Amino acid sequence: MRYLFPSDYMADPSVHVFNNRLYIYPSHDIETGAAFDDDGGHFQMRDYHVLSLQGDPLTAPVTDHGVMLDVDQVPWAEKQMWDSDVVEKDGRYYLIFSAKDYNGVFHLGVAIAERPEGPFIPQEHPIRGSFSIDPCVFKDDDGQIYCYFGGLWGGQLQWYQSPRQLTKEGVDLGPAGDRKTQLFCPADVPALPSFVVRMSDDVLQFAEAPRSVVILDADGQPLKASDPHRFFEASWMHKVGKKYFFSYSTGDSHLLCLAVGDNPYGPFRFQCELLQPVVGWTTHHSIVQYDGRWWLFHHDCVPSNGITHLRSLKVKELDPHLFD
Repeated sequence: MRYLFPSDYMADPSVHVFNNRLYIYPSHDIETGAAFDDDGGHFQMRDYHVLSLQGDPLTAPVTDHGVMLDVDQVPWAEKQMWDSDVVEKDGRYYLIFSAKDYNGVFHLGVAIAERPEGPFIPQEHPIRGSFSIDPCVFKDDDGQIYCYFGGLWGGQLQWYQSPRQLTKEGVDLGPAGDRKTQLFCPADVPALPSFVVRMSDDVLQFAEAPRSVVILDADGQPLKASDPHRFFEASWMHKVGKKYFFSYSTGDSHLLCLAVGDNPYGPFRFQCELLQPVVGWTTHHSIVQYDGRWWLFHHDCVPSNGITHLRSLKVKELDPHLFD
C-alpha cells in the first residue's frame, strides 16, 4: 500500500493507462469552512488536477500536471466538482465530470483535451438528460463508449427512481442501511440502482435513455435495500476477456464490492467484497491493469486525522485471480 500524493488532499481516483503511462484523475478536496451536512455540502471541490506516473505504482514518482479544469471555466456549473473520469477516442480525451448547476442540481458535463494531462475545454451546457454524480466512462473492445453513473443521498440518485421504490413507507434498515435511503426504499424491495448509458459517437451526449444497473445475489435475485452489498455510489467498470466487472461503493456499510456480468448493461452477479471499511466515510476507487499487474486505487482520511472531506489517494496491488 502507498499514499500516492501526500502533499495535497485528493480523492475519488479514476485511473487509466495512456501512452504506457498511468494517469490519475482525482477530485481535489479543499477546506472552505462549509458546515457539515448530510448531503455532502462540506465537499466543496472546485477544480481537477491530473497526476501521472510511469513504473511501479508503489514506488514510482508521481507528477502533478496541475489544474486541468476549474469550476469557473464551466458556464453551467456553480460548485461541487465531484467525481470525474476520462476516455480516449480518436486521439482526443474526453473528461466526463459531475457538478451542481445554479439550481443546486447535479448534472454531468463534458470537457475535451488533445492530451491526457489536459488542459480540458468544457462544453457550454451539461449532457442533455444527465443527472446525479460519479461518472465512470468505459470503452469496450468494439469502440462503443458507456457511462456508468449515480450516487444516492447527496448525489441525488434517489430523485430519479420509480414511484414504487420511492414510497415513504420505509422501515428501519438497521446497520446495513443508510439513514436517508430508508426514507424512500423499503427493506424488502430491490435496492435503488445506478445507471448505464451508451454515449454518442462524438462522446458529447447520451445516445439512448439510461438503463438501470441491476446487481443480483447468489440466487439470481436483485439485491434488496437492506443488503449490505447494495449499490450506493462510485461505479467502476473494467473488462477481462469476455467478462464485465462492475465494482462500486456501498455507503453506510463502507465496502467496495465486485460484481460480474456478460455484457456492459448487466445484470451483474455479486461476487465479493474488494475492500473493508477505511478511515473516513466514503470509499471510492478504480481498478486498472498496468505492466501485467492489477491495481486498486482508492482513498482514506488517515493523513487528515479522520476529517471526512480531506482525503488522500492510496494504491494497493490486487490478486489477479479475482478476475478469473
